[in-house]
Amino acid sequence: MLRAHLDFHRATLAMKCTGLADDDLRRQSVPTSSLTLLGLVRHMAEVERAWFRRTINGEHDLPLVWSNAGDFQKAYDATDADRDEAFKAWQAEVEHARRIEQAAESLDVTVHSARWKADVSLRAVMLHMIHEYARHNGHADLIREATDGTVGV
Repeated sequence: MLRAHLDFHRATLAMKCTGLADDDLRRQSVPTSSLTLLGLVRHMAEVERAWFRRTINGEHDLPLVWSNAGDFQKAYDATDADRDEAFKAWQAEVEHARRIEQAAESLDVTVHSARWKADVSLRAVMLHMIHEYARHNGHADLIREATDGTVGV
C-alpha cells in the first residue's frame, strides 16, 4: 500500500509536467514565490536521494545532486536548469529508492537519521515521502493551473 501511494504521487508530479515547454517548467506562478515545476522535480530528486540513499542505505558521504555544500534550497532554483538533466536525475533517484525499498528485509528496518536526530524506520521514511510528494503536488497543481489551466490528476 505504501509503495502504491508513493508511486501514485511520483506519477502525479510527472503528469503535472507533461506537455509543457521548458519555459513553462521554469515559470513562477506567483511573482513572490520561486517555486517552479522544474524546481520541484529537482527538489524531489534531492529528497529521494537524502532519505533512501543517504539515510536508509547509509551512503552518508553521497553529496546532494545540485549542491556539494548540502544546500537543499539550491535545487529549487531552476533559472538555468536543464530539463533533461533534472528529469533524468529524478528518475535515477526514484529507481535507487525502489531498489533500496524492495531489497529491505522489512519496513521495520531502522536507521539513525542525523537530520531528525532520531531513529527512523523504512516505513516512516515511506510515509514521510508520501507526505512530501502530496504537499509538493499541491504546489505543482497550482503552478500548472496558473500556467495553462490544466487541473486534476
